[in-house]
Amino acid sequence: MHCPFCRNSDSRVVDSRTSDDGTSIRRRRQCPACGRRFTTTETASLSVVKRSGVLEPFRREKVIEGVRKAVRGRPVTDADLAAVAQSVEETIRATGASQIDANEIGLAVLPPLRELDEVAYLRFASVYNNFDSLEDFEAAIQALRDGKAASVEADA
Repeated sequence: MHCPFCRNSDSRVVDSRTSDDGTSIRRRRQCPACGRRFTTTETASLSVVKRSGVLEPFRREKVIEGVRKAVRGRPVTDADLAAVAQSVEETIRATGASQIDANEIGLAVLPPLRELDEVAYLRFASVYNNFDSLEDFEAAIQALRDGKAASVEADA
């Protein structure tokens, strides 16, 4: 790490702390040449492999944009969308892979969206899973009903 003040190519780590969300490390460094201190932030990179094969960095904002279309007109707040995006990122990072297919991101969106709003879940799933018939919607609705029945039985 180069010192931003004197451009010396060496620095010493004085303090390290993880960020509140646990996705990055903040390091305080000191330059042995000029003695000045500076801060660096380190994050593990996560790349998305698009269908075309192009790589781009993972961005929570893109997840929020995609989910926002599904929740349009529903009682969902920006904080709810941020929580879904964080859940998706945590799920993806838990795989330990540095590159993830865009398809996997869509699959990771479905469970937290289902918990948040079932109508938005159906909207997102219908586009994501390419529903092309009424039977596809009926099957998805039945799966939602079956899931509710199973959770009611588990609570009893």
